[in-house]
Amino acid sequence: MKAHIIGAGMAGLSAAVELTRAGWDVALSDSAPRAGGRCRSYHDKALDLVIDNGNHFVFSGNQAVGRFLDLIGTADALEGPAHADFAFHDIRDDSRWTLAVNDGRFPAWVFDPKRRTPGTGVIDHLALARLVLARRGPTTIGDVISDRGLFWERVVDPMMLAVLNCPPAQGSAWLAGRFLMESFARGGQACRTMVAMPTLDAVFVDPALAYVRERGTEPRFSARLRGLVTEADRVTGLDYGAGVEPVGEAAVILAVPPWVAADLVPGLTVPDAFCSILSAHFAYPPPPGAPPITALIGATSQWVVCHGDRISVTISGADDVIDQDREDLAQRIWGDICTTLGLTAEMPHWQVVKEKRATFAATPEQDARRPSTKTRWRNLFLAGDWTQTGLPATIEGALRSGATAARLAIS
Repeated sequence: MKAHIIGAGMAGLSAAVELTRAGWDVALSDSAPRAGGRCRSYHDKALDLVIDNGNHFVFSGNQAVGRFLDLIGTADALEGPAHADFAFHDIRDDSRWTLAVNDGRFPAWVFDPKRRTPGTGVIDHLALARLVLARRGPTTIGDVISDRGLFWERVVDPMMLAVLNCPPAQGSAWLAGRFLMESFARGGQACRTMVAMPTLDAVFVDPALAYVRERGTEPRFSARLRGLVTEADRVTGLDYGAGVEPVGEAAVILAVPPWVAADLVPGLTVPDAFCSILSAHFAYPPPPGAPPITALIGATSQWVVCHGDRISVTISGADDVIDQDREDLAQRIWGDICTTLGLTAEMPHWQVVKEKRATFAATPEQDARRPSTKTRWRNLFLAGDWTQTGLPATIEGALRSGATAARLAIS
């Protein structure tokens, strides 16, 4: 009962936790000098703070997240509101509101003008049910919901841009519906926005590494897999550049980015279009009473997140701004922050983090390119948010993929 897991991001850590829990001998490696992949924390010299590379949200109802954190002992380290209240600020007319989803499954909030977005009606929200009913295929969100009017601008566009990380009108209606089924359709207690506190490393990465180390796995870092050796229907060896390491009867789980997997696995079809995310961090404590998270409409910034020692901003689907000058971007983003939080301070120490290939583009075409966990080699399995998880590229999807690969390896 041995497994080689290549990749120590969320998917690889999930697989490693599940397999070591089951008593397997696990060899975990990563080409980077550390674990975490695209969900990582580090000490930033410009800010002199430990920050996450971006604002990675999870929902209170995420089942794979809940199981993973329960196993590694950090289930109480996610912080968020007691109820699913989402603060919005449309800076075009300075209007503010709170979308307040009720706790129960029946969507009473849709029928209450004080709970839903101003300028929208019950009929508008019924369009979300059409997304829930969408089947996997070529249908886009734009095919199901009109991309004009306040309902699109203030509800669909900000929500789906954050979830799919691609232009919402081009996004997969099926993936959008799957997200809604696992969050808003289950009521407010399933869609509270949660943040890892104090950092992603402290909640997701370091405890997972401690968990597998306690069970005999010492991860190997800065080790890039250069090739797979196969015979008939099995992977028989791994080439890290210093000679082929025999696999024997072990399982192999590739939890690497899709472009790496495509280079390693002959004939593998993977997503080949990606969207960026830009995050900006400012060493300035938020004012008292500021909402933990505010969605901005009509601004460069999209989500303003208040941490104890800093203010951060996330821009999803950031392809239009990703190549712009960093300082110019920081100035514009700081202006958005001052407008929405009522600040007048000069721009403090700042950092802009760009992830050009943050996620696969969650369009119907790219979703159709996502491979399943199994491969034609019976001991080779794939993991990652880019595999066919039935969700967009999220932490929930990544953790779910790793757990699925582990279960298949065991079976």
